[in-house]
Amino acid sequence: MTEVTRVPIQPVSKGSLTKLWLGIAVAILVGAGFAFAAVPKGFSIDTVVEGTGPTPNEGDMVFVRYTGKLAETGEVFDQSQDIPLPVEGIFPEGSPFPVEPNATIEGFYKGLQQVQKGGSYELYIPSEQAYGSEPPPGAPIPPDADLIFEIEVIDFMTRETFDRNLAMLQQALQGAGPGGPATNVPGETPGN
Repeated sequence: MTEVTRVPIQPVSKGSLTKLWLGIAVAILVGAGFAFAAVPKGFSIDTVVEGTGPTPNEGDMVFVRYTGKLAETGEVFDQSQDIPLPVEGIFPEGSPFPVEPNATIEGFYKGLQQVQKGGSYELYIPSEQAYGSEPPPGAPIPPDADLIFEIEVIDFMTRETFDRNLAMLQQALQGAGPGGPATNVPGETPGN
């Protein structure tokens, strides 16, 4: 016959059970933190400098200065250039973007609807609201890249005002001829 060795069970000390439950709680919290970190981040807009006034409406033209970066590396892939308009006072500085679906990437369109004049913002745009798995050919943006745009809102105007100002600009350029805008030299009569 075989003999069974008996081991007496010791009672659990008062603090041991509490320590066990605390250890389990910590393990659950650490696991939840890792799970949260693994969840893909969605679109977000962070205000760097508060703007003033209303937000643009659908169809408005928003003039911004921007820097586009890859979220993973911070590498700059695009930066706005002020458009050198020959007639001052018709358009503000910055690059114009229409607040219209499909005029730009979805995340940028979404962000333009939430900005105010004079404000600076940082847009986090996940891949599915940017270029997804098919960025433009030749672009320095890899497939499935999340993007960050730092934007400064210069001003915005209605589409009607933009179109009217554009017509004024075209009319001024046509009257100027190939040498640029017509200017008068002091002491001369125009045309001499």
